Amino acid sequence: MNVILLEKMGRLGKVGDQVKVRTGYGRNYLLPQGKAILANPKNIAIFEERRAELEAKAAEIMKAAEARAAKMHEKHFKISAIASEEGKLYGSVGTTEIVEALKQAGHEVEKREVCLPNGTIHSLGEYDIELQLHADVSANIHIEIVAA
Repeated sequence: MNVILLEKMGRLGKVGDQVKVRTGYGRNYLLPQGKAILANPKNIAIFEERRAELEAKAAEIMKAAEARAAKMHEKHFKISAIASEEGKLYGSVGTTEIVEALKQAGHEVEKREVCLPNGTIHSLGEYDIELQLHADVSANIHIEIVAA
């Protein structure tokens, strides 16, 4: 299935790229979410008319993500959790707890923007967490897990 991207998608492409994707991915995700349109002659003509508008919108979204990243870059946040004497957590600290801590500090972050490549955190200590705010914009924050 050939589609025209309406916004930048990580490894897939940027605004206006015509890419070939699997039918299920296109039909079930890209098209319903408004991230792409089918690449047929009619839609190509419509896209070319709207290209400047879509590129301006993409630049605006990028600028907003950069501003959010500048506010949060290299900030320290504390999260308290119940832990044993050895420093092991009863449970874990995941994206939900990190998002809540950031919201309490006045930063708006979505769960999908928090990257935990090694999975949830299971022990006390300091951790560097990456926030992927946009396909091209990321911010690093420091999380300290302390005993409650």
